[in-house]
Amino acid sequence: MARQETAVKQSLLDTDSFSERRFVGKKETVAYVLNDASYSLNINDFKERYIYDVVKIDFNFLAFQNLVTTIWDTINDTFIGVVVEKTRTRWGKFRPYLLLGEFPLTIFGLWYWLIPFIFPDTSESYLPKLIMYFAMSIITETAGTFTAIAKSGFLSTITPSPMERSRLIAMANVVTHIFEDIPKQVFGILFDLVNSKKLNIKLPYLFSTFGTACALVSAFLAVYFFWTSTERVPQTISKPKVKHSLKAIINNKPMLICIISDFLGGFNIGASRTNFYVDVIGSITWKTIVGIPAFPIKFISYSFVKPLRNRFSTKALWILEDAWTDMLWLTVFGIGSINNNFQKKHIILPLMGIEEIFEMCVYGLRRVIPAEINNEAMDYCEWKNGYRSEAMIGVTRSIISKLQQAVMGSITNIVMGKIGYVQGKEIGTQTDFTKWWIFALGTGVPIITSALGIIPKFFYPLSASKRKQMYSELYERRSKKAELVKNATAEEMAEIAASEFRGK
Repeated sequence: MARQETAVKQSLLDTDSFSERRFVGKKETVAYVLNDASYSLNINDFKERYIYDVVKIDFNFLAFQNLVTTIWDTINDTFIGVVVEKTRTRWGKFRPYLLLGEFPLTIFGLWYWLIPFIFPDTSESYLPKLIMYFAMSIITETAGTFTAIAKSGFLSTITPSPMERSRLIAMANVVTHIFEDIPKQVFGILFDLVNSKKLNIKLPYLFSTFGTACALVSAFLAVYFFWTSTERVPQTISKPKVKHSLKAIINNKPMLICIISDFLGGFNIGASRTNFYVDVIGSITWKTIVGIPAFPIKFISYSFVKPLRNRFSTKALWILEDAWTDMLWLTVFGIGSINNNFQKKHIILPLMGIEEIFEMCVYGLRRVIPAEINNEAMDYCEWKNGYRSEAMIGVTRSIISKLQQAVMGSITNIVMGKIGYVQGKEIGTQTDFTKWWIFALGTGVPIITSALGIIPKFFYPLSASKRKQMYSELYERRSKKAELVKNATAEEMAEIAASEFRGK
């Protein structure tokens, strides 16, 4: 209890001006940037190819596995959310789970890339392979729930300053963009060379080498950040009850808008555009080439964020990014569907290159605005109720999202079977009917089926003036509480703790 009181006192005393003071030092800033970059060190764009053509898991089993795993995930989300919400340690509320949860995720992440060697040359319905894949999914989902809930809350508490949060988000994204495509681009080139038989390496070896290397480096960078960083936004001294967490979800209007928008937009049916480049164009390298002209626009787009924020509301920019990107991909889908243009490289590749150039113009907004909105919603909870509930808010959002993704993921797997996709077939030899559907599932269909997600964004409640009022009052409230706990006795601390859930 003494350690907890000391931590609370220090975090409250650290809460200073929201606009000028920087709380995160250079070492922690570097760790924050490296952690952000760690999530891009992967070859996840090729996971569908890995499961479909290397591991070979039956589409119907994948649909079943998605549903069962999500049901389990929904059950353990609620339990884990309550555990995290009630955690109070000298290391913080979230850090213990981030440090401990990364190890099982890394271990099973390595096993994931070794499945083809454990079960070599087996059919799509080979039972032992299906059982192992299912068991690994359950275990990684459970460990992933701890880390996902903790990470969401942790990133909103490393600084009380919204301006510093925005600066960290933008800085991390800019640096990440320099490196994020390198693993995918290198892997894509090698993938093409292997498929064209110009490189004498089997696909299982290629996937396992890249997959395990990325997993290890990514885990190291993430753990380094969790180890060196600090939670600075104070939590309540006493542990919240479940009813307080439920109240924080119901009356958090910004978060409700985000949840509803995510839910309506989550009815998208689609597949990775990697499938289009592989099965229709015949080479994943074209994806890299098409993206080259747009690459510098990624960085330039961040220079648009500040002037746009000065002129337009957060709500307007949130809507703009969504509508702009949807319009561009619908244009590609429409032109590509005319006269089989999606199969004509001289038409579809320049078209997709132009689309990427215009899409990258709002890339900075896409990476900064939603992250800021999420953090604002967490702060709104404290402003509205007098306490924070990051874990249960995150759980609620996660449960809805996971249930929906499981259903839609199962539908997508069923659709892949229905359109005649043949697993393990030679690159570029799917039927024309299947190829059109692969193109549609990577461009127009996801946009059309998720179109309703933009509607709730028009009702986002935090205007610029209300946002300013919120942070001003939060600063004043935290400062007063800091003075109260500065030299408080154990009895006075107990009284402060008892008053925390009586109102703001």
